[in-house]
Amino acid sequence: MPATPAWPPRSLPRLFVDQPLAEGQSLLLDGKPAHYLANVLRLGEGAEVLLFDGTSGEWQAVIEAAHKKKLVLRPTARTRPPENLPPLTLAFAPVKRAPLEWLIEKATELGVARLQPVITHRTVVERLNPERLSAIAIEAAEQCGRTRLPELLAPVKLDTLLTDPPGHILFADETGGAPLVSAAEPGPATILTGPEGGFTPEERDRILAAGAIGVGLGPRILRAETAALAAVALYMAATGDWR
Repeated sequence: MPATPAWPPRSLPRLFVDQPLAEGQSLLLDGKPAHYLANVLRLGEGAEVLLFDGTSGEWQAVIEAAHKKKLVLRPTARTRPPENLPPLTLAFAPVKRAPLEWLIEKATELGVARLQPVITHRTVVERLNPERLSAIAIEAAEQCGRTRLPELLAPVKLDTLLTDPPGHILFADETGGAPLVSAAEPGPATILTGPEGGFTPEERDRILAAGAIGVGLGPRILRAETAALAAVALYMAATGDWR
C-alpha cells in the first residue's frame, strides 16, 4: 500500500506576513521576506510557501508573480487554524544582549503568550531594541510552527507589575518555594524571574506581599535566562499545552 503523503507539506518555506490572509486574496510581498524567497531560495512563479499572519492561522500559498524585489502570492487553502495559546505571561528582568535574545527565541518556541520586561533594582539592561526582539520572535515562530506571535510589551517597573499583574504570579524564589508543577493552576498566570544577581530582599518581600506564590526551580543556581525558560517548561508541562 503506498504511503499517504503528509499534508500540508512541511518542507515548504514558512513566513510571517504583516497583512491579513484569506483564501484567494492575493497579496504583495516586498522587503526582506520577498528577497529571502526570490533571491535566497530562488523561488519563482508557481512555487508554494506557507504563510501566517498572527491571527487567521496558517495558509498554503502560491507565488503568482515574481520580480527581483517583489512577489505576488495567493493563499489557496488554510492548513491550520489559529492556535489557542495558554494565557501565560513571562515577566523577566532583561539581561545582556546575547542571553536576552536567546530567552526571547526560546520563550517563543515554548509557547509564551506575552513577554513582559521588568525593571528591578539590579537590572543591568534597561534600554531594549523592540524591533530586534520582535524580529527574533518572528523568526522563532516561523521555525517552530506557531500561528500567533507572542505579544512583546514595553518594560515596566516591578512595583507597576505587582499592582496589576496579568493573572496570578508564580515567583521564581531563589530561597526556595513550592514545586512549580503543583503551584501552577489553569487560567491566566505570570511567571516572574529576576535579574543577574537576583531580587533584593526588599523586592522579595514586596513580591510575596502582593500575593505571589514562591516556587522553587531545583537545587542548583540557575542563570537568569535559564531560570525563566525552566519555569516556562514546567508550567507548560503542568497546566499548559504540553499535557
